[in-house]
Amino acid sequence: MPAAIDVVGLHKRFGDNVAVESVSFSVAKGSILALLGPNGAGKTTTVNMLCTLLKPDGGTATVAGHDVVSDAAGVRRSIMLTGQFAALDEALSGRDNLILFGRLMGLSKSAARTRADELLTSFDLTRAAGRRVGEYSGGMRRRIDIACGLVTQPEVVFLDEPTTGLDPRSRQEVWKLVESLRDQGVTTLLTTQYLEEADTLSDHIVVIDRGRVIASGTADELKSATGASHYDVTPAAPEDLPRLISCLDDLLTDAPVGEDADDAAPNSVAVPAPDGADTLVEIVHRTTGAGIRLSDVALRRPSLDEVFLALTDPGAATPASSPKPADEPA
Repeated sequence: MPAAIDVVGLHKRFGDNVAVESVSFSVAKGSILALLGPNGAGKTTTVNMLCTLLKPDGGTATVAGHDVVSDAAGVRRSIMLTGQFAALDEALSGRDNLILFGRLMGLSKSAARTRADELLTSFDLTRAAGRRVGEYSGGMRRRIDIACGLVTQPEVVFLDEPTTGLDPRSRQEVWKLVESLRDQGVTTLLTTQYLEEADTLSDHIVVIDRGRVIASGTADELKSATGASHYDVTPAAPEDLPRLISCLDDLLTDAPVGEDADDAAPNSVAVPAPDGADTLVEIVHRTTGAGIRLSDVALRRPSLDEVFLALTDPGAATPASSPKPADEPA
């Protein structure tokens, strides 16, 4: 099956600043890709080129089978772009905004009304349909904004930091909407600063920094590549800690760790878990044989935040052949 988004060697320069350099990735149809990177990494510039808002200086890209340069009109007919701020008429009601977008997209009056009602029901906004958008909460504004972009049922959706500034409940509502798009077979490219969001929603992650792709894979693959999982093993009796260390000595590569930095002494042992559950079985087998009772054995995996910080370490050397790029100027 051809990719919904296919990017090869994309390049964009603003004066002397290279914003995007040789960026390549693809997004499978009906999947969610999270594009991550620090501020100024080139994420927005990349999205703008894919949405035909900027013309690439080099490379190729197709979206929904349309070339972003030679068939920009075809790309625009196939996509929906939602920015960080809702593009709505706050003086109109939610329903009127949906009808307006439908009419602007070429729907007849009756078709626009029908589609508006469908989206209001789908997005759980029926009770607020007649209220002015200016009176909506942040989460409701984001939902109606995404709904407006779905009036003509796009094949590919671009969400540029869709939950910025939203409270946790509203963020959860937007997450459900994004997952529902995947269930409908819609392809989504998501940029976000919330690593938990990318971890929860994405099927694949691309990390970009200084205008280049520096890592790509699933969340689990990136976590595994960045740091190994380990078990925190805690004895029921603190005085058994030396025996526990001796019992597990050949499995240890890390020093014992405590639950609290202010602890007088560590109360648990970090055991690397390269073999996953097999390591747990070995821990239980050894401690049972040694007569050491355990109060807790907890698996600790690297978080996506740790992966992101490790990959985008500002102290890492920038390739000498590539000047440090800046993102698109305001």
